[in-house]
Amino acid sequence: MLLNFKKKDGNQVSMDDLAAELGESNQKSEYFLLAIRALLQLLKEFALDLKEINSDDYKEDISHLSAKISTENKLTKIESRLNKGKKKIDAFIGLQKKYLLDRENEFKDIIDILTKAMVTLDTENQEFNQKILTQSDNIEEITRLDDIKKLKKALIQEIEQIRETVKEKQSHDSTKLEFLSKKVNNLSVELQRARTESLTDGMTGIYNRKAFDSHISSLVEKNTISKAPFSLLMLDIDDFKEVNDVYGHQTGDRVILAIISKCRQSIRGEDFFARYGGEEFVIILPGASLKNAIKRAEHICKSIASTRYYLDDVAGSPTLSVTVSIGVSGLQKGDTIATVIQRADKALYAAKQNGKNCVFSEKKLK
Repeated sequence: MLLNFKKKDGNQVSMDDLAAELGESNQKSEYFLLAIRALLQLLKEFALDLKEINSDDYKEDISHLSAKISTENKLTKIESRLNKGKKKIDAFIGLQKKYLLDRENEFKDIIDILTKAMVTLDTENQEFNQKILTQSDNIEEITRLDDIKKLKKALIQEIEQIRETVKEKQSHDSTKLEFLSKKVNNLSVELQRARTESLTDGMTGIYNRKAFDSHISSLVEKNTISKAPFSLLMLDIDDFKEVNDVYGHQTGDRVILAIISKCRQSIRGEDFFARYGGEEFVIILPGASLKNAIKRAEHICKSIASTRYYLDDVAGSPTLSVTVSIGVSGLQKGDTIATVIQRADKALYAAKQNGKNCVFSEKKLK
C-alpha cells in the first residue's frame, strides 16, 4: 500500500519523494561536512610556521576541531564547536597580522641600516678614489721631470704606492665580506640544527614522535581536499625487555640501531620512518595499498628475523637474534588521525598475541 502525506498547502507527498528528499539532504550534509573540513585545512595551511605566535597550538586546535566535527552527530554541538573555533581562528589571524606588521617594521629598520651601511661604504670608496686621484696627480707631476733616472725612480715609487692602496682596499673589502659570510653561514647552520633537533630522535637520528604526529596530521587532512592514500606500519621489537635485562641497556641501544638499519634497507626515499617510542617504530608508505604494505611489512619482518648479531663486547661473545611484530593499516574514507593509528596499533597487538615475529593487518581484525 502506497502511503501519502499532505503538505501544509494540501498537496500530497509520496514516500518515494520523501526518501529522495532525505537522500539528497544526507548528501548535502556529507558535502557540507567535507567542505567545512577542507576549509579548516586551508585555514591551517594559511598559518605561518612560527613559534612566536604559537602556530603549532593553532594547527593542533584546527586538527582537533576538524576531527570532532567529523564524528559529531548533533547539530547543536557542531554549531557550538564551530563558534568556539571561529573565535580561536579570528584571534590567531589577528595575532598573525600583528606579527607580520611588526616584521614589516623590522624590515624597514633593516633597510634603513643597510642604507646607512651603503652610505658608509660609498664614503670609504670615495676615500679610496681620492687616494688614486691624488696618486695620478703625482704621476702627472713626475712626467714633467727632465732627468730620466729621477723620472723612472719616482714612477716606481708611485706605482708601488698605488699597489699598496689597492691591496689595502681589497683586504678591507675581503675582511668585511668574509665576516658577513661567516655570520650568514653560522645563522643558517644554527637554524637548520635547531629544526633538525626538534624533529629527530637524539639516539637514532631518525624522525621522532613529534615529527610523526605532524606528518600524519598533514597527510590525513590533505586527504580531505585531494585523495592522497597511504598505509601505516607499526613495528615493535619482540621481547626487548629481556634483551636489556640479560645483556644490558647498551646492547639494547645497539639492537635498536641495528633494527633501524635493516628497516632503512627496505623502505623508499619518500617513505616516512620514525621512532614512536621506546622500541616501537612507525613507517608511513605514501601511495601504498594495504596489500602492498603487508608485503613490505613481511619483507622487513623476515629480513630482521634472518639476521644474527655478534656481541663481541659481551662475555663469551654470543650471537643474538631479534624479531619484530608489525601491525598494518591503510587510510580509509572518513578516517581521522586517531582511527588510522588505532587500527594499526590493534593489528600490532594481534600480531603479538599471535606468537610474535609476524605481520597482522587491519583486514584480519574484522
